[in-house]
Amino acid sequence: MTGVVEFVGEPFAALAWMAGPEPDPEAVRAPVTTDAAELARQLRMSVMDAHISALRAQTAMQRLMIRQPGAAPAAGRPQGPAEEGSFKPLARTTVTRLDRTHLDRLAQGDIAGVFGPAYEQDGANPDIRIGEPVLDHVELGRAGLVATSTTADLAAAAAQALRVFAMYLGLHLCLADSMFVEQSCRAEGTASGPLRLTLGTADLVPRPWLRADIECPTGTVRGLTLAVHEKPGVAIGPLQGGVVPAWLGRKGALLSEFHLAHLARGDQGIAFGPEFAHYTGRKATRLPTGGLLLVDRVISIDGKRGQLDTATYETEYDSPADSWYYADTANDSMPNFVYMETSLQAALLIGYYLGPTLSAPEATMSLRNLGGTATVLREVDLRDKTIRQKSKLVSTTILPGSSLQNFEYTLYTDGKPFYQGETLFGYFSDQALANQTGLDAGKSVPTWLEENDPATRRLGMTVPRGKLDLLDYVDVVDGGGEYGKGYLHSVRRIDPHDWFFARHFHLDPVIPGSLGVESVIQALQQWLLDTEPGLTDAGFVVPVGDPFTWKYRGQFLPTDGTSTMEAHIKEVRRAPGRVRVIADASLWKPGLRIYELTDIAVELRERGAQPW
Repeated sequence: MTGVVEFVGEPFAALAWMAGPEPDPEAVRAPVTTDAAELARQLRMSVMDAHISALRAQTAMQRLMIRQPGAAPAAGRPQGPAEEGSFKPLARTTVTRLDRTHLDRLAQGDIAGVFGPAYEQDGANPDIRIGEPVLDHVELGRAGLVATSTTADLAAAAAQALRVFAMYLGLHLCLADSMFVEQSCRAEGTASGPLRLTLGTADLVPRPWLRADIECPTGTVRGLTLAVHEKPGVAIGPLQGGVVPAWLGRKGALLSEFHLAHLARGDQGIAFGPEFAHYTGRKATRLPTGGLLLVDRVISIDGKRGQLDTATYETEYDSPADSWYYADTANDSMPNFVYMETSLQAALLIGYYLGPTLSAPEATMSLRNLGGTATVLREVDLRDKTIRQKSKLVSTTILPGSSLQNFEYTLYTDGKPFYQGETLFGYFSDQALANQTGLDAGKSVPTWLEENDPATRRLGMTVPRGKLDLLDYVDVVDGGGEYGKGYLHSVRRIDPHDWFFARHFHLDPVIPGSLGVESVIQALQQWLLDTEPGLTDAGFVVPVGDPFTWKYRGQFLPTDGTSTMEAHIKEVRRAPGRVRVIADASLWKPGLRIYELTDIAVELRERGAQPW
């Protein structure tokens, strides 16, 4: 016997609710009846409700991923790049879906048991808990989360969602004994159906905090804010003399991301100890901020404050695969400027920590890199790697109105060195900075192009992109330059609103020297693409084995108007599937040559080509 059930009414369109108002379940349901047609209709409506609920949850997660480019999707799906300046989680996990068992463990404070050992604090922060679970089936991404609620109390569900997301970001890792502090916020409606949390802002200054919007089909909470705050009497930073308490919250580190964020743009007393508190809010030595802050933690220090002759120390930087610079570089891996910035930032911060400026605490002193030499030791893909740097302060020289510090450093990943160098930093008063004379004793030295006035041709620009769009154009003189092998020239307009001025440095904006170097690298890359069309399936790598030397004797300010670059092709080396170009280069601010780069190299290689 065969039976057929017919549906009475309009055909079911599962996506129709997205185009118009959501149907009111109470308005479409009829009283219980024994009539076969009515029973069929009720069955149809029940099936539709189930489809709508499932589709709404799925669509909420998709919108969450689309809303913020690069938001981390569920495990196993591809992930796009984070935006420059977006909040960088303090820990990373592959766990992106939580069930009731996970939430029960978070209610007990077992964060590492849920998300993994990167979240471990060895029993610290016993009060960082989510409370009795009122959520279920949580799906996490970089931009927020989607969950279902087991309560109609929207305020309670929203508060718990924010706590879960704070744990996911690792905000508890900043402090050793802390508690959640929530800002009361009005909830409109009730919790029903999928609940979506969309991250608005997260930060570590003045204390770790985040703000988010929470919405579901029957209610919203706007601007809900949660902070992680230490309990009364708990130490959160170094003490007088730079003494670091045994435990500040970050396992395996003396100073964490929290302290370095304060050094960059917050309370320097929290970052380095009470002797530095008076620098807060003033022009002073700082780390960069946002996407240019490229050191995360201080692991160890062998040195004492006030002893400036020598010290050794170790630092770490995590380089997630979704970091903005991987998307914006033409390199197959990390761009050269990150090699430079992470190594130089790690070197400078402990030199400053030891106190070279504390002998004249009221003086305004700015830190500037003066030069160095560095060598790439091996090719390595640094995506999702932790870079550990071992540095040594070699010497400090105190001069009237300034002081100089020399450093040596080696960078490691997976226990093996891949980059090493030495560098010189100087601390300068405002007067000393105003009287800089460049590389040529104050003389205005013309470019090679101005002296020779040859015919030029302009390259098509394909290399610069995103935040690393550092060139307006590149002109070429084939067979020109000091070595007769090619010459590159470019002038770039400096916009006072260029993104990097807000990052480098807080209250002391200058163009990072490493980005000046990167602009030369981009010009050489563009030249290689123009002159080596035979390499088809090819990408750029940071060349191994050739020491590169830079010298800075000035700074590019927001008011300088233009920067001028020239590069002289010095050598072109070829091997099967590879070509390397080496050049010398200079950069000018108006009327003054201030950067000199020697043996700067770029390499283009076919994928799979053997090393030199």
